[in-house]
Amino acid sequence: MLQKREKVLLLRTFQGRTLRIVREHYLRPCVPCNSPLCPQPAACRNDGKLLSGDVTHYVIPDWKIVQDYLEILEFPELKGIIFMQTACQAVQHQRGRRQYNKLRNLLKDARHDCILFANEFQQYCYLPRERGESMEKWQTRSIYNAAVWYYHHCQDRMPIVMVTEDEEAIHQYGSETEGVFVISFKSYLDNFWPDLKAAHELCDSILQSRRERESESPESHGKEYAEHLPLEVLEAGIKSGRYIQGILNVNKHRAQIEAFVRLQGASSKDSDLVSDILIHGTKARNRSIHGDVVVVELLPKNEWKGRNTALCENDNEDKASGEAPSEPMPTGRVVGILQKNWRDYVVTFPSKEEVQSQGKNAQKILVTPWDYRIPKIRISTQQAEALQDFRVVVRIDSWESTSMYPNGHFVRVLGRIRDLEGEIATILVENSISVVPFSEAQMCEMPVNTPENPWKVSPEEEQERKDLRRTHLVFSIDPKGCEDVDDTLSVRTLNNGNLELGVHIADVTHFVAPNSYIDIEARTRATTYYLADRRYDMLPPILSADLCSLLGGLDRYAVSVVWELDKAYEIKKVWYGRTIIRSAYKLFYEAAQGLLDGNLSVVDDIPEFKDLDEKSRQDRLEESNKTLADSLDNANDPNDPIVNRLLRSMATQAMSNARYFSTGSCAEEEFHHYGLALDKYTHFTSPIRRYSDIIVHRLLMAAISKDKRMEMKEKLFSNKDLEELCRHINNRNRAAQHSQKQSTELFQCMYFKDKDPETEERCISDGVIYSIRTNGVLLFIPRFGIKGAAYLKNKDGLVISCGPDSRSKWKPGSLQRFQNKITSTTIGGESVTFHLFDHVTVRICVQASRCHSDTIRLEIISNKPYMTPDTELFHQNPLLLKSELVKEVTRSMEEAQLAQEIKVNIIQEEYQEYCQTKGRSLYMLLEEIKDLALLDVSNSYGI
Repeated sequence: MLQKREKVLLLRTFQGRTLRIVREHYLRPCVPCNSPLCPQPAACRNDGKLLSGDVTHYVIPDWKIVQDYLEILEFPELKGIIFMQTACQAVQHQRGRRQYNKLRNLLKDARHDCILFANEFQQYCYLPRERGESMEKWQTRSIYNAAVWYYHHCQDRMPIVMVTEDEEAIHQYGSETEGVFVISFKSYLDNFWPDLKAAHELCDSILQSRRERESESPESHGKEYAEHLPLEVLEAGIKSGRYIQGILNVNKHRAQIEAFVRLQGASSKDSDLVSDILIHGTKARNRSIHGDVVVVELLPKNEWKGRNTALCENDNEDKASGEAPSEPMPTGRVVGILQKNWRDYVVTFPSKEEVQSQGKNAQKILVTPWDYRIPKIRISTQQAEALQDFRVVVRIDSWESTSMYPNGHFVRVLGRIRDLEGEIATILVENSISVVPFSEAQMCEMPVNTPENPWKVSPEEEQERKDLRRTHLVFSIDPKGCEDVDDTLSVRTLNNGNLELGVHIADVTHFVAPNSYIDIEARTRATTYYLADRRYDMLPPILSADLCSLLGGLDRYAVSVVWELDKAYEIKKVWYGRTIIRSAYKLFYEAAQGLLDGNLSVVDDIPEFKDLDEKSRQDRLEESNKTLADSLDNANDPNDPIVNRLLRSMATQAMSNARYFSTGSCAEEEFHHYGLALDKYTHFTSPIRRYSDIIVHRLLMAAISKDKRMEMKEKLFSNKDLEELCRHINNRNRAAQHSQKQSTELFQCMYFKDKDPETEERCISDGVIYSIRTNGVLLFIPRFGIKGAAYLKNKDGLVISCGPDSRSKWKPGSLQRFQNKITSTTIGGESVTFHLFDHVTVRICVQASRCHSDTIRLEIISNKPYMTPDTELFHQNPLLLKSELVKEVTRSMEEAQLAQEIKVNIIQEEYQEYCQTKGRSLYMLLEEIKDLALLDVSNSYGI
């Protein structure tokens, strides 16, 4: 039976008055305990994730431990963790949504042995806060009381260890209840996990960082963001329109100069602003970081500034370019931070010389984030010299008002700088992508398809589904080598002369039940991540590459949409439902287009036609000699196909990215999709790799299933939950796009980094100008699919000049920019003009960076097109060239790794045989030993 209680909150209003808010709070005798030792599992309704049955104890972290040591609690070795509701709410209120979502994902993850216990709704666990009791003391007391109840609830059969940093609580509760132990987190690791070295080192790093902060001058304590306005003032100002809320986006090319605040929430609807707000200089950011949700105060209009449009990366280059800024735009300064974007950051330690210059005993180190938009982070460590050749993950803890830099602590090592796997790991961390292997619990939910136990269509599904295997000719069209075929087509002529067109999509929802372990994992990933040389699937291979891949000649479950069209192609009927199909052909794009164009020579490349005689081929080909209506493409210039491709790319980039949204949270007039020129559009065809399509399939099935509608409806998301899920999916889609782009740029740099740009033929290529800027142009290199900037004015103020031989030189002069061209004129009167879509000869080189990612640099060496000896190369598809580029880089990296392994083996063999090495000096020997030691250390961090 429920017990009603009241929670009283005292809030101070903007006018200074105290507002008393009373909220109803209901208690119940049974809430899910999720323990296999539960004496009443039915009463507790333990139908979700359960704790492991093979642990020696349960551990309950106090609220402060959850806040400060969450990355250690994420270690899969730590088992039997019970997170109390009180601690989770403290994280939500104190650390913001990002940290809270991280905790929620940990609780949902089947790989981690942890559960949530709703202690504040349990009748015998809930403790009201006493008068005058601090929030922190009440939280610790509530968690301890819940730990005692949990111990007795499990019939005293499992010891409980509560870990806390509160020394008073350890002294008070340490020996109060037999079977419930209260100790510090450091003591817990020392006594229960002595061999978990990575956790110990991370714990030491956090403790050291905390001691450093506590040893700061007393006047700095409690003054974090002292220059920011109080929260109640910010909220009142946002409501009144005085302040504006948005997300801070730092310009990565001018991280020290420009940042923009993108309007968010009510600010975007109620404000008259139609553009982002410019934040000029780091001082106006007021210690906010890229990605923070900030509150901005607009400056007077006479102080508004224009953004720069030059090809430059810092203030010095701005001055050298001599450019005038664009028209003034709304400009402001940050007056408060509503939500911090503190996350895991990949950083690089200072070089050996920089560390030595700080002294041998230096412990406070400024590390440089891989992301230009993040300021340097101050951490305390004694491993700086040993880790200077590695990419390392750190986490920000605080930012005192007296410091120019935020404080953080060391988390883990990723890999060596410029090592392929280390750089890929960096890209994943920077985009918050987690790609750990699927867990045993998740794989146990998957169907089986082995030679010994092949998967078959079940008789029950044959009764439920429409069987199209013998009535419809189904085929797929995908790129060559595609393994995950998630959509197919069918076309046939009906007896009444009408045309029937069908689209058949893999029925992933049949295998992925709502709220199952694999469903939660797919929801967290939200998409399949495609990098240049690899991919990380949203679903296990048994689904993505097998049972949910509509391969030719195999029975598969599908969700189908079938249209009946009359001779004028008007829709007469539509049918939706679950089907059983068997695809007949697996076509690829080039073959399908060739058949449509009447080119029958491509049939030799279609696997299904290889073993057929000529007559059988003709009988099969008599969905193919029909011609399509010719369409004119105004951008189609047969003399320059490169420009055609560029125009389409530019048109696509000019459009804002499509976003997922819940229809209940948006006005119907905003449903349109500009890029597709459609009023309504939803993703439906790729549930293997997009979680959004799984949601759409479930909604569709719920809408058309009469008998099971109520049962299916209970498992659907509410509008509020769906809106939150859409934000998550949009975020993951952006991460997927960024990671794909960054991995492609990584391989491009690795391809060119060892090549001499002065002598290597592949470093000279043709380029096309696709954008004009005030001090340079943007180029597209079709041979390698590279886009980048080329300066026409350098840092010394010299401009480009092309003589009679068309070769470029740097001379004193000036630039004049027009709408579709830019002219360089020297003091001697020589001039050269570059037009939009001009072809020029470009030299490609790599600008190496130890702390950040390497970048491609383009230099115009002639204003004439580059005539390659292989004319066919000019017209090749960049995607094909990209695959060859990836293969060469991968091969060279594997050869380098093999050579390193051989070298290490030789050193070890010679040392074992002769106790010496062929190194030229003792110094070389020590360096080699140090390298070997570092390799061992990094392996312990999971490199």
